[in-house]
Amino acid sequence: MTRKWLCALGILVCGGTITAQQRWLSQADKNLSTDGVVTSLPLPNPRSGPTTIALAQDGTLWFTESAGNRIGRMSPDGTGLKEFPLPNPDSSPRIIALGADGNMWFSEHTGNRMGRITPDGTITEFTIPTPNSMPRAIALGADGNIWFGEFAAGKIGRITPAGAITEFLIPTPESGPRALAAGPDGNIWFSEFNASKIGRITPSGAITEFVLPRANSGPGDITAGADGHMWFVELAGRMDGRTPDGNRVGRITMKGEITEFPIPSQTGSPINIAVGPDRNIWFTKGGIVGRVTPDGMIREFPLSSPMAGGTGLTAGSDRQPATRLSNRLWVAQSGENSIAFLSFK
Repeated sequence: MTRKWLCALGILVCGGTITAQQRWLSQADKNLSTDGVVTSLPLPNPRSGPTTIALAQDGTLWFTESAGNRIGRMSPDGTGLKEFPLPNPDSSPRIIALGADGNMWFSEHTGNRMGRITPDGTITEFTIPTPNSMPRAIALGADGNIWFGEFAAGKIGRITPAGAITEFLIPTPESGPRALAAGPDGNIWFSEFNASKIGRITPSGAITEFVLPRANSGPGDITAGADGHMWFVELAGRMDGRTPDGNRVGRITMKGEITEFPIPSQTGSPINIAVGPDRNIWFTKGGIVGRVTPDGMIREFPLSSPMAGGTGLTAGSDRQPATRLSNRLWVAQSGENSIAFLSFK
């Protein structure tokens, strides 16, 4: 386990003393602040490709290794690392989430399956009825089921703890559902990457779509904010062949009212988004990690290397015990083949 000056994420300057300008948050920003130091936890197998992270109820860290075709588990202090190979090769485990049953659930992007892994590492796989659906994002619903997006099939799927799968066709053809998140209204909200829409699906399967103001904005990751709204990133698209039509952080209310906040830097695309322990919105973007306040103020922090940028982002959840270990922002770093965290206090 190594500690670096925001070098694990490549954030700000590596080495030396952290100045007030080099801090992610100051004491004046929020009650919770960070000293700007990241702890990096390298993985033993090269090119594992850590992709996303989720925390179990006891604070145990679980993550997918998309390139390594494994599920990883470690304690919050970086000890007890264990990796579990998937039964089928080239499954490409992508997104992982905690289920209501206490197990971890994950999508197999190229394997066309949903997976479940118990705390002791026992893996069970469930084949999705639609062939080559390319399942990607998953989220735990208020109904206790796991919901997932079928990117290639244009469907939203639901799987019960027992493994029964139901699929719901999104009205817009080839919509490309990329990310899902449970909303405070009890529904699942999802992004439609190809259609530039945000969708909402009720526990019974009724779907409503909301068109983003700009075509080809490519909405990606989505999360429920502490303000009661859904927040998302806009990855891609172009207005004039040079200026990105995405490159924004968006907010949508439960009524479907959309506000967009342009990201100042023009390089790269925002990838992941999550609520930090400070209750602000955080996102990863190429060579940048950014913070968005509830009123849409964006502050960016340059990375030392674009390759160190995070591919997965999560934080301590309300379902975790309230300990100092839950006050962390976790990042999966495929470029550095490591898991890292930033502590808040």
